[in-house]
Amino acid sequence: MNLLIKNIGQLVTVASHGKRVKSGSEMRSIEVLTNASLLIENGIITKIGNDGEITAPEEYEVIDAEQKAILPGFVDSHTHTVFAGSRENEFALRAEGKSYQEIAEAGGGILATVRATREASKKELYHLAERRLNDMMRHGTTTVEIKSGYGLSPEAEIKILEVIHDLKRDHYATIVPTFLGAHAFPPEYTENKQGYVDRICDYMMPYIAEKKLATFVDVFCEKGYFDLHHTEQIILEAKRHGLIPKLHADQLNAFGAVELGAKHNAISVDHLEKTNNEGIVALKNSNTIATVLPGCSLFLNHPYAPARTIIDAGIPLAIATDFNPGTQMCYSMQMMLTLACTQMNMTPEETITAATLNGAAALGLSDEIGSIEVGKQADVVIYNVHDYRYIPYHYGVNHVWKVIKNGVVLDF
Repeated sequence: MNLLIKNIGQLVTVASHGKRVKSGSEMRSIEVLTNASLLIENGIITKIGNDGEITAPEEYEVIDAEQKAILPGFVDSHTHTVFAGSRENEFALRAEGKSYQEIAEAGGGILATVRATREASKKELYHLAERRLNDMMRHGTTTVEIKSGYGLSPEAEIKILEVIHDLKRDHYATIVPTFLGAHAFPPEYTENKQGYVDRICDYMMPYIAEKKLATFVDVFCEKGYFDLHHTEQIILEAKRHGLIPKLHADQLNAFGAVELGAKHNAISVDHLEKTNNEGIVALKNSNTIATVLPGCSLFLNHPYAPARTIIDAGIPLAIATDFNPGTQMCYSMQMMLTLACTQMNMTPEETITAATLNGAAALGLSDEIGSIEVGKQADVVIYNVHDYRYIPYHYGVNHVWKVIKNGVVLDF
């Protein structure tokens, strides 16, 4: 589609000028143009300029932005969007003082969703996830990473990845698949944890790589789940098959998960609520992106990741939702910006960089998306605000006016 957007009040470009990520003070530089125009041809941004400077042939569609603000589409680099069932009962138990660990030990937690997801058909899972993706896009997210992890058996994990594959083929959103077979130990392997890790490495991973069902491999590296030894075994096998490692790290305990991810060049380590100085040093000496998930801290009433310390150390930081049925039932990236500002001492500019360009880098896509620059994919969102800072300021509502994905104006 060919499209001219004129009369833009604020064009928040997050321009990186060829750099993969922004870190440190660079995260505050989002290069806002005022009274601007934007030309999109065949889904690609071809011209950016002052309002009135850019003209387009008569057959091009024209949108008058009415002095509203435009941002790059959000990139949600950590979600668990494909699942069945819900866990509002656990939400109520936590309100009564039960911990995440206590609920899991009583048969809830991840395994509750595993049971529901195993029972669901591919068609059911597809339509549940499709509705969620539509709503994510309504809230300004144009790229979504989706993990498996609620199957925990070869058949169920592959079923989930096939659903993600079909959504990637069919949906307007850009979808990036991650294999998270190492999310928890299934009941049938409670007494044989090494056996399940071997099952992941020797059977699931080769098939998934052969069928190209995933780009990344993730592991929930945590005490009581996958220890450092098991995690390293899975990482090494993933790399052997050409899959890129990511990690859930330091969510409940700091015991070397971040350092392990940095050692093996994981593209990102995510959560980081308990990250200590050793983890910070390891990240600073690596190319790994730190991804923080403020919605999870809010939902569980847990400490927030030390985002300010991470940024000040010069480490590139991304923000994602961690949307999932148990510990973060929210997919609004707008809300994540508010939480990052109010609870993690980030500036609005830093949160926007973290939710766009750096989120794209955490998926290896920042050369294509994540900023509004000539030559990049035209994923842009027009907000019904005249100052981008109003988005995190007025929270709990959806400020999106129009979503443009690959140059196509979406109609919800």
